[in-house]
Amino acid sequence: MSLNKTITTASGAPVADNQNSRSAGPRGPLLLDDFHLIEKLAHFNRENIPERRVHAKGSGAHGTFTVNRDITQYTSAKLFESVGKQTPIFMRFSTVGGERGSADTERDPRGFSIKFYTEEGNWDIVGNNTPVFFIRDPLKFPDFIHTQKRLPQSNLKSAQMMWDFWSHSPEALHQVTILFSDRGIPDGYRHMHGFGSHTYSLISATGERHWVKWHYKTKQGIKNLAPADAARLAGTDPDYSQRDLFSAIEKGDFPKWRVCIQIMTETQVAAHHENPFDVTKTWSQKEYPLIEVGELELNRNPQNYFAEVEQAAFAPSNRVPGVGLSPDRMLQGRVFAYADAQRYRVGTNHQQLPINAPKSPVNSYQRDGAMSFGSNGGGTPNYEPNSYADAPKQAPRYAEPGLALSGEATRYDHRQDGDYFSHAGALFNLMDDAQKALLIGNIAGAMAGVTADVVQRQLQYFYKADPAYGEGVAKALGVQLNQV
Repeated sequence: MSLNKTITTASGAPVADNQNSRSAGPRGPLLLDDFHLIEKLAHFNRENIPERRVHAKGSGAHGTFTVNRDITQYTSAKLFESVGKQTPIFMRFSTVGGERGSADTERDPRGFSIKFYTEEGNWDIVGNNTPVFFIRDPLKFPDFIHTQKRLPQSNLKSAQMMWDFWSHSPEALHQVTILFSDRGIPDGYRHMHGFGSHTYSLISATGERHWVKWHYKTKQGIKNLAPADAARLAGTDPDYSQRDLFSAIEKGDFPKWRVCIQIMTETQVAAHHENPFDVTKTWSQKEYPLIEVGELELNRNPQNYFAEVEQAAFAPSNRVPGVGLSPDRMLQGRVFAYADAQRYRVGTNHQQLPINAPKSPVNSYQRDGAMSFGSNGGGTPNYEPNSYADAPKQAPRYAEPGLALSGEATRYDHRQDGDYFSHAGALFNLMDDAQKALLIGNIAGAMAGVTADVVQRQLQYFYKADPAYGEGVAKALGVQLNQV
């Protein structure tokens, strides 16, 4: 058997680059003509029926967002138009890799998604409890998630495939360091921070764009579970986080988060020493300090889990005037993939379901499809342009300012930026001795049974982040760190 197999598309066409999406310049947005990216993401969305492929096990609740700082110099979005203004929200928390019946206390990132029911439509921020992610390019997302799921033959999870992938993906080191730290197993959903993770944008009434990072700081205080406690709870109360959130709200102990932003101007972005749209890295809070803008409060439990939590459909493509996206490669991929996943998982008309329906009027020319609710537009036109004065028309006043792009359209190597280690090293050095020991012990435990070549490749990354990091993991594994 030949060892020189070439990757192909599902139609058999050879793939020249399976690492990088097509973008307009090295920092520009992705292109719709990247059929390989679209095929990978669309196929991945349809691998499970009907459970979410990722974030399958989740909890949710209703609440409010209240503005406590005027940021109208940055955004024209009506939900921010005055201090004290409240907007209804729905939030969903989740684990990532586990199935719907998995334990809430597994070591895993936690999903942290918010739907704002604004008077201009629904706005979703689909984030996590970490400020970064494992990969930079959505072309690698199906590959990464496959390593967090089950082997095709045995249907068992595999430390080998997980660490094999990470050892070939040094950009994952920052998130890996967070995952295996004490933050890797939050004590329920109330005691963790949330992040938009990606870079987003705010657009002012004058058409000025600022780039923004969203942070949600828990007012309940950070609490994490020790591995032994997490393992015990996985056996005795696998729905621990669900029970904790539901019970707290039922007894009136409403969880709250401070909503904060970091702001960068377009000029600052252009001069930034790192790619500010790289989701594997954070922005320095010393250079770009947190600005508190409001508060999230959860104060009402769902009446029916399936109707309100399981059918809740989030996507970063749900946005309103005054807030926007960015050229972040991963965000660009999620704009397509999340909405596509919801159309597949819940249905073409998922936005008509009560939990997903906007509180504001909907005037669209979309018709038909499975489970279309109501009158299906009645006798009104289903095409545009048309001759009817009372038919909905486009409104150019809501247009975003143009985004200057440069560079030829091709597949830019996202690993040209070879600084995979400084952010992880800085995080390691923020830890005290007990936290470092816990991190190292967690990693060593998770690498049990992994082949020597993968272990050595990964040890080099730990060492490059900080020599004590690499040497500590090597010692915990009982192996010699081979200096390269």
